[in-house]
Amino acid sequence: MAKDKDIATNKKARRDYHISETYEAGIELRGTEVKSIRDGKVNVSDAYARVEKGEILLYGCDIQPWQTAGEYFQHAPKRPRKLLLHKREILKIAQLANEKGYTLPCLRMYFKGQRVKVEFGLAKGKTHGDQRQDLKKRVELREAQREMSRFNKG
Repeated sequence: MAKDKDIATNKKARRDYHISETYEAGIELRGTEVKSIRDGKVNVSDAYARVEKGEILLYGCDIQPWQTAGEYFQHAPKRPRKLLLHKREILKIAQLANEKGYTLPCLRMYFKGQRVKVEFGLAKGKTHGDQRQDLKKRVELREAQREMSRFNKG
């Protein structure tokens, strides 16, 4: 089984949203986009998916132009890109995403073998209070781990 190699991650998504489900999708790319991705010139921090006309499109994914390509072969950095999923998956995601308050933020982009994959999630936005509670839980967990390590050292 091939190991997944992360290209880019969206750390803000897990901080700002409650992720209820995650989905893996292929992405339709052009040749210069793949070469830029291999160079690591991609940013998914503002990327999100949207269901339109029976397709899922990825918006806000910034893939920088490949330096050595000619002007004719170059791609637009922030163009919408089609995500490749089965029809029944698209219908299921569309039904879930249409509920009030749900969105589809991009979580990460990675290589699975030779193919570029995108992981996005069905998410609901966190309130400021939720974010504070998460921070409080992390601090308490860290303090408990410190105490356990002190106790175990003797």
